[in-house]
Amino acid sequence: MKAYIIRRFLQVIPTFIGITFITFIIIQLAPGNPILMKLQMKGEGQLADTATTKQIIEETKKLYGLDKPVPVQYLMWVKRVLTFDFGYSYKDHRKVWDKIKERLPVTLQLNILSILLVYVIAIPAGVYSAVKSETFWDRILTIGFFILYSLPSFWVAVMLIMLFGGGEYWDIFPVYGISSLGAEQYPFLKWLADRIWHLVLPVFCLSYGGWAYLSRLMKAELLEVIREDYIRTARAKGLEERIVIMKHALRNALLPLITLLAYLLPSLFGGSVIIESIFSIPGMGQLGFEAVLSRDYPVIMALTTISALLTLVGLILSDILYAVFDPRIKLQ
Repeated sequence: MKAYIIRRFLQVIPTFIGITFITFIIIQLAPGNPILMKLQMKGEGQLADTATTKQIIEETKKLYGLDKPVPVQYLMWVKRVLTFDFGYSYKDHRKVWDKIKERLPVTLQLNILSILLVYVIAIPAGVYSAVKSETFWDRILTIGFFILYSLPSFWVAVMLIMLFGGGEYWDIFPVYGISSLGAEQYPFLKWLADRIWHLVLPVFCLSYGGWAYLSRLMKAELLEVIREDYIRTARAKGLEERIVIMKHALRNALLPLITLLAYLLPSLFGGSVIIESIFSIPGMGQLGFEAVLSRDYPVIMALTTISALLTLVGLILSDILYAVFDPRIKLQ
């Protein structure tokens, strides 16, 4: 396995170069000049046709290295990234890594809670559907989850804000930000309760779509395991059905769900553009959205790079987890 892991990590290098280079080219080809947009944001856009503005644009391009050919710009970017330097934002000239560090904890809180909620609800629901397959309650559960799955998250978010956010109906949950004003002065338990209260609606919007997919996957895997010979043998020995399911069948049925965790690494970092924007949550999704709008190349490339790395590492982790939990699989 050691040789396999080393080989897989070596394969990450050309894949990573390919992903980042293609992304770099696409960003450069995208319409919109980041320098001109920056000048417009400062109120200097009305001078766009004057010689002075053109001179400012050319000088700024030279400052950021945008006057060089794209391959040269890419090599300069790679050289910086190898030293974990993502450069400075075109938008506010702050260090990109500092901006990421500010937003990352918020996105991690949001996504970790969402993933936990998906697994906590979907696994028991999938087990119940498998054990009670084709019964009335199985169909009700399936229909309910797929109705939720078909609802777009932005529509659900708006409906929840109207119902529970102090509109014409109830004023139960806050719908702006992740903390109340002055929450940093609260005692820890009060601060924690305030943070959880702010995250109830966003976490629900991020998680309900996963219930249908994961519970169906759980049901399908468990039904397949239940048909195996060793399960029939366990039943023939007179073991209780609860022990057969929970002790012998569930462990093997959980394998795909365990490996699926590895694919969740990029989502932990990436955040949700729609939900974070609707609830005004200062997370990674909102940062990426703002970077695209302002053509903030260093921020876009930093987010793409980290997301690509997490995806590649997640794929390797997924293969390793498969081999660890299923001895029938040999990594070569």
